[in-house]
Amino acid sequence: MSTEPTPRVLVTPAAEATIDLLRDEHGPLMFHQSGGCCDGSSPMCFAKGEFRVGTNDVWLGQIHGCDFFMSAAQFAYWQHTQLTVDVVKGRGASFSLEIPLGVRFLIRSRLFTEEEEQNMAPVYDGEEYLTRPTTAS
Repeated sequence: MSTEPTPRVLVTPAAEATIDLLRDEHGPLMFHQSGGCCDGSSPMCFAKGEFRVGTNDVWLGQIHGCDFFMSAAQFAYWQHTQLTVDVVKGRGASFSLEIPLGVRFLIRSRLFTEEEEQNMAPVYDGEEYLTRPTTAS
């Protein structure tokens, strides 16, 4: 078994390139997926701190240096699924930062294997993650 925890969220090279463009313009970024209807079920990209997260959100990890959060209710359904953030041409109907570029982020998913589930990366509620003590490296 691998010593590295199984990541809960991944990112494609195409999405990384879009994140780089957005970071150049907006600075540090974050993602949130609410699980709502329509584009609310797509991952949305915000300037870091622009979307307020709390105990009703779950931190799943980082993609390309950006924190990725999901609503706790959505996570209850997707906790056994590895998510991959990708980008496709087209305009979504959200407030996500990539919309003016003529692209939108989306999620591709697959179920974790039994072995992967034995070594999962931890999750934190959003408030717990944001207020945790950190150490300088």
